Amino acid sequence: MTRAEPFVVHETQCPVEGTRERAAGAVRWRTLLSADRTPTAALTLGVVELEPGDGTAPRLHRHAQPETYYVLEGEGRVRIGDREEALRPGHTVFIPGGALHAAWNTGTSVLRILYAFPTDSFAEVEYEFPEPEGAGR
Repeated sequence: MTRAEPFVVHETQCPVEGTRERAAGAVRWRTLLSADRTPTAALTLGVVELEPGDGTAPRLHRHAQPETYYVLEGEGRVRIGDREEALRPGHTVFIPGGALHAAWNTGTSVLRILYAFPTDSFAEVEYEFPEPEGAGR
């Protein structure tokens, strides 16, 4: 485990990590805390932005680590296994490790979600997409 130190960062100081176009809307994220780039440990934190799309769920995915979401703004839905719920600001979601899940935007503005993993680094989170494209819809 990395030696952790007090650390403060503003979201705008973190680069956009990636953009992925999909039928359910484009996805962008910024990693705020990750031991491979910040003096932190045991927690990876970031903000994902989901653009409006066609209102359908993207491909379900999973990873070994549990994950939490906190909805900052916008409207959407989340599917965890067979359960599906609406999302709006103030909602908190817990996703058990290994659970198939996906979140998507159902509104007309950006859906912003704070996400966290109990792991040192985002690089340790290995995403698996066990279903073919379109299966989450």
